[in-house]
Formats: sequence, C-alpha cells, structure tokens
Amino acid sequence: MPNIKIFSGSSHRELSHKIADRLGMELGKVVTKKFSNQETCVEIGESVRGEDVYIVQSGCGEINDNLMELLIMINACKIASASRVTAVIPCFPYARQDKKDKSRAPISAKLVANMLSVSGADHIITMDLHASQIQGFFDIPVDNLYAEPAVLKWIKENIPEWKNCTIVSPDAGVSPREPWQTLTF
Repeated sequence: MPNIKIFSGSSHRELSHKIADRLGMELGKVVTKKFSNQETCVEIGESVRGEDVYIVQSGCGEINDNLMELLIMINACKIASASRVTAVIPCFPYARQDKKDKSRAPISAKLVANMLSVSGADHIITMDLHASQIQGFFDIPVDNLYAEPAVLKWIKENIPEWKNCTIVSPDAGVSPREPWQTLTF
C-alpha cells in the first residue's frame, strides 16, 4: 500500500503488529523512551513526508503516559510533514468523563478531543465509545467502530453453550439500548 505508514505506540504492540500483518505491511520505525525526569521522548525513525500515517495507541493501562505518547507521536509526524495523521485508539481515554454530572466537574473526554486535534490529528478511529456524544467533541472526523459483531461471532464459534450465556455490562451507561436490543445472536 503506497503512501501509508503504520506506527505503534507502546500500549499495544501486538495489536499493531496484527494490523500491519493483516495489511501486508511492516510497522514504521519508532523509538519511545523516558528521560530521567519521566518525560516521554518519541523518535520517528523514518521519513513520513507526504505519507498517510496511522498511529495505533490505546488509552488503557498507563493511561496518562499512553495518551501523552500518542500526542507526541502525532505531533512528531505532523511537523515531519506527514500528509495526514490518523490516530487509531481502540480504547478512548477518559471516555467515561463525557458530561458534567456535578458542579465544578470537568468534561475530560472533551479535553482529550481538543488535545488530539491540537497535536495535529486529522482523523480518529476508535471503538465502542462510552457515549456517542463524544464524537461531537471533535472538529475532525471520528469513526466509532463497534466490537459487537466480532464479539458475537467469536462467542458463537468458541462457546459451545452460547445460547445459555448472559453478557453483563460494567455499568448502565455503556448500553443505553432497550433490553431486547442489547445483543442479537
């Protein structure tokens, strides 16, 4: 695939390798490290001039470190003249803080959206946002993909008694759907 480069942040290198393998590509060269004062340092190890860059970095695990690494990677690619930078964020950080539910509470998901835009992201690809309203926090395109079809397929293929299973959500906000709409086998 000409003019496309895929880079991996440190949060999910295995996922990044699987994506690159699926596309028949190699991951781009990038080195991430910490300075002695714990600042994140990112070095893009190849030219991205005029390229369509995809950066895969999840917002799980060490959330703040992973988010900062992503922001720096996006910015490094933009200032190195990448044509377009797409952040692939399977687990969007701070997504549960998507509304002001009490006085003096932040809307942290909006802050993350602003930081991604300001860092230079041109497009966001994420999965199963906590609330669809988060897409409205961006001034750039956001594709919110849904894991449900793939999860249901995996359940049917790997759990012999799948018809007798119950799937539970971690909180009521995850799925505002009616009970009969929750999952369709």
